Amino acid sequence: MVAVTKLYDGLMQRQSVKSWIYVLLGSIVLSAGFVLFMNPYKIVPGGVYGTGIVLHSLFPSIQVGTFGLMLDIPLLLIGFKVFGRMFGAKTIFSALLIPAVMNGMTYLIGENPSLMFGGNMDLSQDMFLPCIFGGVMIGTGTGLIIKSHATSGGTDIIAMLLTHYAKFRFSRAILLVDSTIVIFGMIVLGDWRLPLYSLVTIFVASKVIDYIVDGASYDKLLFIVSDRREEIREFILEKMGRGGTYIKSSGMYTSQEREMIFVVVSRNEVSMIRSMIHEIDPASFVVIVDAHETFGDGFKPFPESRK
Repeated sequence: MVAVTKLYDGLMQRQSVKSWIYVLLGSIVLSAGFVLFMNPYKIVPGGVYGTGIVLHSLFPSIQVGTFGLMLDIPLLLIGFKVFGRMFGAKTIFSALLIPAVMNGMTYLIGENPSLMFGGNMDLSQDMFLPCIFGGVMIGTGTGLIIKSHATSGGTDIIAMLLTHYAKFRFSRAILLVDSTIVIFGMIVLGDWRLPLYSLVTIFVASKVIDYIVDGASYDKLLFIVSDRREEIREFILEKMGRGGTYIKSSGMYTSQEREMIFVVVSRNEVSMIRSMIHEIDPASFVVIVDAHETFGDGFKPFPESRK
């Protein structure tokens, strides 16, 4: 148990440093995606910064990042009030860093980056290109932030409130909030093509986010074969607070009988348990597969039967 605790503490320290680097890089990449591809072409991919793009068109003297910060601060305060410690230092850091980086980039390169390099950055003749490039950068930045167990704040908090009080599914809540912002942008900017551009950006960003955070499903199944299964068991039970199952198994070649660990974790926990298994037993055999739905203690409740 002592050895597992030491390994766990060392791993947590390394992951803590790595997670702050992820937040920093993610915030910068996300900001660049907006400044280079969203803001100049008035593409509104939802979120507080999508709202900021619309408001900036009405009040050009105020930058998009500033509008984002103005919207983020009350949302963070509400989030703290309702959810408490779920909103940690990394979320606050990201929510403050993104508007600062966005405004700094805008100051350095100007409000129209399409004029950079003698106009070679101008993509106005093919609007799907900024949608794709911007979606990739926003998805990469958001994925890195989520991978560090943080959020960039914003409309995620509104979606969490809808989930908490109105019992919406989180994915539906996000869709509702972002759709409202896109429609608001279409009305203000007067471009009926805006929902199409926004849809392409949101789709690309969501796929990149899924890839960055290691898979599209919310949960993962792990099958673990190791000669040091008791140490792995202690880590799963004591440090992760998860349960698991021993499955009797035998090797096809050696016919040696051993117990295989079967455990289900959230996708945010995959990197942690994978790193810890490698620390405990680098020679272990691990299979990770998607779990599209997981019901039971610690996961989703069983859906109510329809009459």
